[in-house]
Amino acid sequence: MRIRYKKWARPELEACKFYIDEPEKLKGKWHDTFKKEAPIHMELGCGKGSFIAKLASKNLNINYIAVDMIDAMLGLSKRNIEKEYQELGIEPENIILTRHDIERILLFMDKNDIVDRIYINFCNPWPKPKHKKKRLTHSKQLKLYREFLQDDGEIFFKTDDDGLFDESLRYFQESGFEIIAKTYDLHSQDIFNGNIETEHEKMYQEEGKKIKGLIARKSMIDIKI
Repeated sequence: MRIRYKKWARPELEACKFYIDEPEKLKGKWHDTFKKEAPIHMELGCGKGSFIAKLASKNLNINYIAVDMIDAMLGLSKRNIEKEYQELGIEPENIILTRHDIERILLFMDKNDIVDRIYINFCNPWPKPKHKKKRLTHSKQLKLYREFLQDDGEIFFKTDDDGLFDESLRYFQESGFEIIAKTYDLHSQDIFNGNIETEHEKMYQEEGKKIKGLIARKSMIDIKI
């Protein structure tokens, strides 16, 4: 998603208590960063943050890391998170926003940063063959996530793109993941047991597009990176 530069985003992020600008400094220490000990879930490519804001504010027994690499997106995420928590009258202590290139995720995550679940929502489909390795669900990326994903940990994935979805099914299987649930029409078959819509999802629904979704579980096999 393209978004206009927002001059307010950087100053607001720098003043935000739940934003971290240099996540590399927390590599191996993420569980010690949150105020309360709890399982960690992560959203890769959080966009404007409406999804993670609703999810985290409804599940205070889970700690969340939301990653994007665009200041404007993170600024909007920050505001959406604050709005959701203000409506509940609580502080956002179970969520951290951070900025980084997800293709280089092992620069700030390692095996000590155990994550129980990863969310990937409507990532760039990169349809051209020469760009497909940039996909957040490509085998190259999935093998990186395995480094810090809990044994039997899960990845929840949503997209409107048929080609990306079908090819991602193969990526997961060849990267040591078991597909435990999938659907080609998420709004008729909610495999997530309480689907939270993203901005993209609402837009695609209005356009009449079917939303695809899957849950993949990490299998205990030896995968070389």
